Amino acid sequence: MSTTVFVGGGRIASALVAGLRRAGHQGAILVHDRNPEKLRALNRDFSVAVEPDLQSAVAIADMLILAVRPLAVAETVDAMARFAGASKLLAVSVAAGIPLKKLRRRGSRIRWARALPSPICRIGRGLTAVTFARNLTRPDRKRVHKFFEQVGPVLEMPESRMDAFNAAYSPAHGYHALEILAKAAQANGLDAKMALTAGAHALADAIFYWRESGQKLSDLLHEAATPGGTSAATLAAMDAAGYSKVIERGLTAGIRQARANARR
Repeated sequence: MSTTVFVGGGRIASALVAGLRRAGHQGAILVHDRNPEKLRALNRDFSVAVEPDLQSAVAIADMLILAVRPLAVAETVDAMARFAGASKLLAVSVAAGIPLKKLRRRGSRIRWARALPSPICRIGRGLTAVTFARNLTRPDRKRVHKFFEQVGPVLEMPESRMDAFNAAYSPAHGYHALEILAKAAQANGLDAKMALTAGAHALADAIFYWRESGQKLSDLLHEAATPGGTSAATLAAMDAAGYSKVIERGLTAGIRQARANARR
């Protein structure tokens, strides 16, 4: 039975472990973290093995998921490389913004891939973007695909697109939009619960219908916001206030931050 080792037991590791357990993952899961409280929580919640010693964790890994914060990547990869042994270990970094060339430079004895899973993988519906080092074999690529397909769809792309994708697909967009929409509804007379319910259905139901119907987004938007109607007036006012430019600036800022993390 293969063993997947998570190096880092934070938010994204927890979400992946939850999704894997939900999917009935066949294989052992072990988590390494220097924080004993995180390890106790993961062991209690998901019955995974835990290991506070990195060398021991790396020694039993068939595949390793690097799930530490971007600022901790360099130090962690240096340590992993020392413990990797004679055969090259397959490792997937889920640290946003850290390029393959940096990972390979510090961990040259490791076979590298990158993945950007969504925290929504916790319920088996999170999209994961993947990219691979050019020398990664076809079996390794297939293995990474199959691993993340357990927790949702997988989209392979060139590494040059990863930062923009990461900025665009974060579930934070949905939470933020819902919060702003609900607050605006409250300001216009709805109570808090009703405002949140209306906003949640406006966003979630529309996106679900678009995904299930197969219709063009432009057609659905035209249908929902007929000229002279309240929706058309609402959207026109939002566009006039700079809605599109605000979103564009937000994504640009996210990409800039990812690239700054990569330089550290």
